[in-house]
Amino acid sequence: MALTAGIVGLPNVGKSTLFNAITKAGAEMANYPFATIDPNVGMVEVPDARLARIDELIPAKKIIPTTFEFTDIAGIVKGASKGEGLGNKFLENIRQVDAIVHVVRAFDDDEITSVTGKVDPLDDIETINLELSLADLDSVNKRYARVEKIARTKDKEAEAEFAVLQKIKPVLDEGGAVRSIDLDKDEQKIVKGLFLLTSKPVLYVANIAEDDMADPDASPYVKLIEDYAAKEGAEVIAVSARTEEEIAELDDADKADFLAAEGVSESGLDKLIKASYHLLGLATFFTAGGKETKAWTFKRGMKAPQVAGIIHSDFERGFIRAETMSFADLDKYGSVAAVKEAGRYRSEGKEYEVEDGDIIEFRFNV
Repeated sequence: MALTAGIVGLPNVGKSTLFNAITKAGAEMANYPFATIDPNVGMVEVPDARLARIDELIPAKKIIPTTFEFTDIAGIVKGASKGEGLGNKFLENIRQVDAIVHVVRAFDDDEITSVTGKVDPLDDIETINLELSLADLDSVNKRYARVEKIARTKDKEAEAEFAVLQKIKPVLDEGGAVRSIDLDKDEQKIVKGLFLLTSKPVLYVANIAEDDMADPDASPYVKLIEDYAAKEGAEVIAVSARTEEEIAELDDADKADFLAAEGVSESGLDKLIKASYHLLGLATFFTAGGKETKAWTFKRGMKAPQVAGIIHSDFERGFIRAETMSFADLDKYGSVAAVKEAGRYRSEGKEYEVEDGDIIEFRFNV
């Protein structure tokens, strides 16, 4: 699935440090604005403990996790919607991603320059959100009069689009986000075609100090970010980007020891990757045994033939059925034979909506 989450934030909040930790791709870092000008793109493995258990019960020669794409986008500054600080280029980069990971500084450090001169998470968030809203308002205003004129001719598509524009324009006028508007499926399709920045789902990442890792909620900065995010139904993940970058260089055993010493059971990056993955409504199915056990990404709500097509177009074109069992059942009963004996092994047809954790063997003929 070619979906990507774009990492955004003001300059020097830790975006590129976070990106490095996630992908180990070596994005340029520097203690001045615009160290990142072109977006860096990197792939990351999605942590999934189910793979090891599947391999234990259905041995394979190779285990292949699914992956997810992050894009590190340069820091935005106030006035970006008007072209300030290379703003037009940055906004266009955001337009190309499917979800926004909004990194917010939640630590004090006199040696790291703040572009605003102070540590103020809410001001940082509102600066970016307002710039995205203003950019969307400019796009909507440019379409408004033209679409309204066509709608007067009783053109059905133009009428539908104009009704949506009338619904979202007042919200953008107030500096709000399109994602906050209650839209039906048809309206959502129209909005998707407008490529609006504030229609994208958002995950806030509070970049905290290492000392706050064991109890992020004790940080007053994190609490401010959580309260803000709650108002728009968004999730917050607390991560110490600098520490996570160091952890990323450790082997699994040393990483586990480090996390235990910090009093945490899971790295912030693992939480972030999983949260970003689910932010886009993505899920995982598995193919198991033989040459390889592999995790595959699909969009929730997809039916069996579409999911089969993720593996190969021939699988979708010649789809016959999906022979499937859930990971939960395999884990519970301990073998494929036992799952079958329990009557939990299923043969599903073209209308079956694949579920997260399904272990599938597709039958097809071309």
